[in-house]
Amino acid sequence: MSLFGKILDLLGFGEQAQASEAPPAAPQAAPAPAPSAPTAIGVVDVVAKLEGLAAKHPEKLNWKVSIVDLLKLLGLDSSLGARKELATELGCPAEKMGDSAQMNIWLHKTVLQKLADNGGNVPADLLD
Repeated sequence: MSLFGKILDLLGFGEQAQASEAPPAAPQAAPAPAPSAPTAIGVVDVVAKLEGLAAKHPEKLNWKVSIVDLLKLLGLDSSLGARKELATELGCPAEKMGDSAQMNIWLHKTVLQKLADNGGNVPADLLD
């Protein structure tokens, strides 16, 4: 599984997709009823989940600005090698990969944006 895929799973995005899937239909002898409107996929409250994890974590982690702290909070490897792997996976521009500070800033913003793109409720002030 990709590193970003692990982030999605840890925040409950996989549970959200499973909950929105309809159970298989039983065979019917009569004509099938007209299809109903598609079930809306619920929004994952990213901030609430991360704040809940932060409240239980022994370290004070500033996940709102630090990719290292965000990864630590999720129990993932936050080493430079792991962050470079995640940056490569998410398409970090080459000029940012050579400067770890620039890469970290790009990576943090990109992870939060991708969480929002996948149905996460991420406040606009965290996406700026």
